[in-house]
Amino acid sequence: MNDTPVERLGWLGTGAMGSVMAAALLKGGADLLVWNRTAAKAAPLAGQGATVVGSIADLTEASVVFVMVSTSADLLAVTTGENGLLSGPRRPEVIVDCSTVSAEASAEVREAAAAAGVGFLAAPISGNPHMVADGKSAIVASGPRETFDRVAPWLGTISPTVVHAGPDEQSRLVKICHNLLLGMITQALAEVTILAEKGGVAPEAFVDFINGSVLGSTFIRHKGRAMVERDYTPTFNNKMLRKDFDLGLGAARSLEVPMPVSAMVHQLVQTAIGHGFAERDYAALYEVEAKAAGLRDN
Repeated sequence: MNDTPVERLGWLGTGAMGSVMAAALLKGGADLLVWNRTAAKAAPLAGQGATVVGSIADLTEASVVFVMVSTSADLLAVTTGENGLLSGPRRPEVIVDCSTVSAEASAEVREAAAAAGVGFLAAPISGNPHMVADGKSAIVASGPRETFDRVAPWLGTISPTVVHAGPDEQSRLVKICHNLLLGMITQALAEVTILAEKGGVAPEAFVDFINGSVLGSTFIRHKGRAMVERDYTPTFNNKMLRKDFDLGLGAARSLEVPMPVSAMVHQLVQTAIGHGFAERDYAALYEVEAKAAGLRDN
């Protein structure tokens, strides 16, 4: 990455997605400090060249700190909370949050960062850890253009597609809309696959046909395979998808946009959780549809 200035970066949050994204920065030549609440989850990155630190405060030695956490509350805790990135006398120059959180929480952090003289970029990512590792993810960012331009080369080491969507919280809405669409497409695929199966068509034959048609896509190939194999190893579980539907439908109410299909899928995701698939991949919507159609007893 010859056009990227050599600077020390920080990474906060090394779950399944955060670890892969941080590893991409290391492969791109970053001098990376890493912290995670459960230190053992950060340890594998040390073998790839990262320096694992003992506290969030240690990350402020970096000029740019990337954050990847699960919820809005987590983002507020690690930024504006006690012992957060903005709480001490030393702060990073820029915070880049790659989490999927509410626009309200993001705006609160943006305001606090501005008051502390710290740049803030909201930069959520599309793709599961496998897609990130394979270079098939996409990042949508929003914040001041100069902040985006500064960190865009590093974002480009994580994802081949990096888009600037606006000066404020526009990227949050884009990512939530994206995840609503994931749920709707998955439910639609589950319905038509079960319809074909109940009519005597092998699920793998139907999915192979769809993948070879104009409707085929990387996403349908992945979710279609999960459905055919009934493999619901989570890349993104139903509880997390429900959270994003909650956020999306909340945004729709605020903006007075009717979302009838999203509202229905929201309830189907809730049904999947009720059937015991809370921690399983949302491809398990296929199981809920199969049970409703009388094709599954267990």
